[in-house]
Amino acid sequence: MTIQWFPGHMTRARRQIQDKLKLIDLAIELLDARIPLSSRNPMIDEILQSKPRLVLLNKSDLADPEATRRWVEFFADQGLPALPIDAVGGNPSREILLRSKQLLSAKIEAQIRKGMNPRAIRALIVGIPNVGKSTLINKMAGRKVAATGDKPGVTKGQQWIKVGTEMELLDTPGILWPKFEDQTVGFRLAATGAIKEEILQPEEIALFAMRYLVSRYPAAVGERFGVNEVPADPSDTDAVVALMEAIGRKRGALVSGGRVDLEKASLAILRELRAGKLGRITLEMPDEVQA
Repeated sequence: MTIQWFPGHMTRARRQIQDKLKLIDLAIELLDARIPLSSRNPMIDEILQSKPRLVLLNKSDLADPEATRRWVEFFADQGLPALPIDAVGGNPSREILLRSKQLLSAKIEAQIRKGMNPRAIRALIVGIPNVGKSTLINKMAGRKVAATGDKPGVTKGQQWIKVGTEMELLDTPGILWPKFEDQTVGFRLAATGAIKEEILQPEEIALFAMRYLVSRYPAAVGERFGVNEVPADPSDTDAVVALMEAIGRKRGALVSGGRVDLEKASLAILRELRAGKLGRITLEMPDEVQA
């Protein structure tokens, strides 16, 4: 299965972002802490040019804490400050404002030397679909000003949103890129829910996810799904599919004759993975993407 998704409104969004660059002070790049690099649009450097940038690793409450620490170091080595956040259960507004001021300290100090009162920071929020941009904006604004949803592609336009007196945010639609050069990236995005399920084959996505879980988090798989044996070799497709079928039986994903409905079993696996039911899981590590 080849995974691609590039709706027309995303092409427009890219042009709109480039048109607004001259109005903003910095970009806030929102990533999924479970797949930091796979959830990062490879065109973003070209789109944002040389604008100061703050990286936010959202959904850090669902990600492996040690992996997140390593990802913060990874981005720091690239000269990009990264901040783990939980836009749903936490309130990262204060820390985001503080980090933004640090990034723009030279500009702010220059305004003060000229006798000017520094105006509100204008920040552009960018990220792929379903990474939590609207949730974060609503949290920072203290009210519901951006549409949210658990499906990608909710935000279709742009709007300026005031955050107190010190910051203004420009919300933008999530932007995927035209082609995944590495299909593993597409599978990671699909496993975490960044791509519309209507265009996917859940069995293949679940098989990909289960292989990784068996490799990195076998204890979590056994505990959550109540299975006694987890395959030692994640590349053994038959063994991993047999594991998925065993999970399907435990989840009642059966059809006539007592056979397992693998599609239903796969959807159950993906649903529980995305909801954090297996614990705090990260689906890619810096050493894997640097290899």
